[in-house]
Amino acid sequence: MTGIEIITDKCVGCKLCVKACMFSAIDMKDKKAVINDNCTLCGACVSSCKFDAIQMEKEKARKSVDISEYKGVWVFAEQKHGVVSQVAFELLGEGRKLADTLSVPLSAVLIGNNVPKQAKKLIAYGADNVYYVEHQSVENYNDESYTDIFVQLIEEYKPEIVLIGATTYGRSLAPRVASRLNTGLTADCTGLEIDPEERLLLQTRPAFGGNLMATIICPNHRPQMSTVRPKVMKPLEPDYSRTGEIIQPGVIIPENLKVKVLDVVQTVCETVSLSEADIIVSGGRGLGEAKNYALVEELARVLGGAAGASRAIVDAGWVDYSHQVGQTGKTVGPKVYFACGISGAVQHLAGMSSSDIIIAINKNPDAPIFKIATYGIIGDVREILPELIKQFKDKLN
Repeated sequence: MTGIEIITDKCVGCKLCVKACMFSAIDMKDKKAVINDNCTLCGACVSSCKFDAIQMEKEKARKSVDISEYKGVWVFAEQKHGVVSQVAFELLGEGRKLADTLSVPLSAVLIGNNVPKQAKKLIAYGADNVYYVEHQSVENYNDESYTDIFVQLIEEYKPEIVLIGATTYGRSLAPRVASRLNTGLTADCTGLEIDPEERLLLQTRPAFGGNLMATIICPNHRPQMSTVRPKVMKPLEPDYSRTGEIIQPGVIIPENLKVKVLDVVQTVCETVSLSEADIIVSGGRGLGEAKNYALVEELARVLGGAAGASRAIVDAGWVDYSHQVGQTGKTVGPKVYFACGISGAVQHLAGMSSSDIIIAINKNPDAPIFKIATYGIIGDVREILPELIKQFKDKLN
């Protein structure tokens, strides 16, 4: 196992490692450093020690993987009710770049029942081939069966990279697959690149509450697995003249599952989902007080859009977390995004900067939001929003 080892003969009790550890994972005993259970294996203490008294024990048990056997980029094509989710097409767009850089094929994995047309659509969006597993029992997502099937496919075909959407299903599937395969998983990536020399996937994601961006690699295990939130990546324009192979592999469909889906009941949602909205109106601290968030909701309703929020007003209790846009909320990319009284913290910008048109309203002309805004309105959002609502109502009626 990997761990931190203190070489007591070299430790001089200088306490530099204690100061370097932000997790309070190092105690002093008899003037020697001792690692406690708080250790996260971050390695900060190793680099802080001037006497080479601390070292990271390297993992040995799992190094039997022959990395050279793994080739290709895979995208999990999540489907609901027989329709592939948009995030799969977004990942195919990003996966195409990675595959071309590595000079390897890009494949999609589709698990479902009676959805061959969706397989052809995946090829149009960039896949070279599709591994299509069809069975009545996997028509709807199930943790056990999907994990088992996906693991079988990876063990048989050995892709070097696997991308999965950070959706409700994807967040459940990805860690299960990674654990079964004894490989690493980087969640909620905002950037993916290839190290041309090492052929490693450089996985960038926010860390420490979004205050830092960390680039993570998985050098000793395969496949390299990443999840990416919807709307972070851009899909390619579909080319329905593209041809590719639809492969139906012989996998064992799990039986005697602990959980079975008996029925799926779809509810009617009266409000537009943030993830699916073409227009989003978001409010921030500039609204002044909680009751003024009603102006944001009203403008969103008039425009047929969804109401969003900055983390500041969610933390303040003005609105539910389900409305939060940003690195620690939802990542969105609507056609039009209204930022109302939002200054533009980097964490918020990361969640909406891919919007086609950004309209910023803020009384501070130096607010960072104006740097990425398509259009800017300088003024008090509490005065501007009622006027916008009135104008749009008149025009739309």
